[in-house]
Amino acid sequence: MKTLVQRRISIAALLTLVVTSACAGEINDTTKAQTIDSLLASMKKSYVFPEKAAEVETAIRGRMSRGEYAGVKDGREFADLLTEHLRAVCKDAHLGIRYSEQPLPVRKQNDRPSPEEIAQDKEMVRVINAGFERVERLPGNVGYIKFNGFAPKEAGAGPLKAAMAFVENTDALIFDVRQNGGGEPEMVQLICSYLFGETPVHLNDIYNRPTNKTQQYWTLRKVSGKRYLDRDVYVLTSKRTGSAAEEFSYNLKNLKRATLVGESTWGGANPGEVVRLNDHFAAFVPSGRAINPITKTNWEGTGVEPDVKVDAEQALRTAHVMAIKRLLAKATSPQVKARLERSLQAAEGAQNR
Repeated sequence: MKTLVQRRISIAALLTLVVTSACAGEINDTTKAQTIDSLLASMKKSYVFPEKAAEVETAIRGRMSRGEYAGVKDGREFADLLTEHLRAVCKDAHLGIRYSEQPLPVRKQNDRPSPEEIAQDKEMVRVINAGFERVERLPGNVGYIKFNGFAPKEAGAGPLKAAMAFVENTDALIFDVRQNGGGEPEMVQLICSYLFGETPVHLNDIYNRPTNKTQQYWTLRKVSGKRYLDRDVYVLTSKRTGSAAEEFSYNLKNLKRATLVGESTWGGANPGEVVRLNDHFAAFVPSGRAINPITKTNWEGTGVEPDVKVDAEQALRTAHVMAIKRLLAKATSPQVKARLERSLQAAEGAQNR
């Protein structure tokens, strides 16, 4: 049986769809009809809310019968229009269609990546260092980790261990997910596990419609590096923080393990898979939904609200200043206080980034 994780969109697959959607080409009525038929069949089979899939079919078929797609000749325009019509019914941020001028790789199963796509994914994850972009020690002995994706755990575990080792002696830690579009829930689980003790903590559940099963995600009893405990953690967010990055933020906020600083996030909580509709069109069809064990709901359509709301460009400076002020409030040594005062001046005078 395929695991829930194998059903998630990969970072490289998402990047591929975004890149190819920039291409444009002329399409005919046969291609449009085939795309719609394949899309509706995929939604009927897998979309997490079957009643909404039925509503989508009624709406799209109605638009077809009224000739609303007859004058559309451009592939990207058709994909954008279909996406608009789908979301008008479903209000689902993940649900969407993409067009590729070049033929998409042939798959044995339209909702499972081909060997070519899997190889491209692995190479992309390697090139971007599993999403880990920057690790620093900021003034005031505050750690900073910027990562832009949640790669498969087997690829991301090494860079994560190295990043956590670099910041293990810091007195507070900032995670920057302002440009993180998401990825794998197992990587969310692994990163969160570094922030809690050995006793498992319930993070999130994901219900999957095709299997009609719910998979629970708890922190792990063992991690390969040293845990980051008993120190303040901050998470920087923006409107571009999406999907698994939203789960990461939502988990830590509701467990009161981190302070979120920045903007409300994107608002997509329904994971799924990229489905090949035909040679030139693919769809992301959400087949699951997140269920937080504390709130009993998720962030779909609303995004994750930060604890401290500021423009994304100001989030790092704001969190850094907050971290130092909290450390200052706890300090008892005159030498430590003097050091932190100097660090605070540096943080307050720093440029936004």
